[in-house]
Amino acid sequence: MDKIKTTLIIYDCDGVLIDSREANRAFYNDILAHFGLPLLTEEQLDYVQVSTSGQAVDLLFTDTPWKDAAQAYQLTLDNEPYIARLRLMPHVRGVLAALRPHCRTAVATNRGRSLSPILEHFHLNGLLDYTVSSYDVAIPKPHPECLFKVLDYFQAPPQAALYIGDAEVDRLVAGRAGVPFCAYQNPGLEACFHLMDHLDLLRFLGIKTEKSVFFSPKTEN
Repeated sequence: MDKIKTTLIIYDCDGVLIDSREANRAFYNDILAHFGLPLLTEEQLDYVQVSTSGQAVDLLFTDTPWKDAAQAYQLTLDNEPYIARLRLMPHVRGVLAALRPHCRTAVATNRGRSLSPILEHFHLNGLLDYTVSSYDVAIPKPHPECLFKVLDYFQAPPQAALYIGDAEVDRLVAGRAGVPFCAYQNPGLEACFHLMDHLDLLRFLGIKTEKSVFFSPKTEN
């Protein structure tokens, strides 16, 4: 990190750019309820937060006769009601805008078909240069394929990038790709730097900007 300038910032999506916990709770509870199963436990919700939808449904329907049917059913659900439950993390847009003259920005996530409409919903498309979802890789995180795709796209060495995540799976994928890891709102994760607010990233990178580029958390949502 000290010898090679950071020129590429790669974000996880859930828990980093967006607060998706209640949206995911509603999504998977609707699937479970459709098949007459109990609602999510908090432990199950922790798991689905960092999983692909396919992985989540496989877990939730283990030892039931409806696993295949549940996989098919989840693909029929409209994303819009769940996207409405999402919240953008504070200062995301302002920080992404401030990064533009200094770094390229990307997303590498286990979220699938809903990634594009989410980014459009929060008007983030113009602030990100590249995205990789679970639909774009053969093997999702913690396999490093998603980060390798981002690095290849920008022709960037791993040491020039920084991956920002909030979970152990993010730390693992960064380590396996050789990319320095930054933990967001999870001080218990081993990382080269910890962010409690997205503004901390600008301080870490030594980027100064006008306060007027930032939105209040209420406005950002």
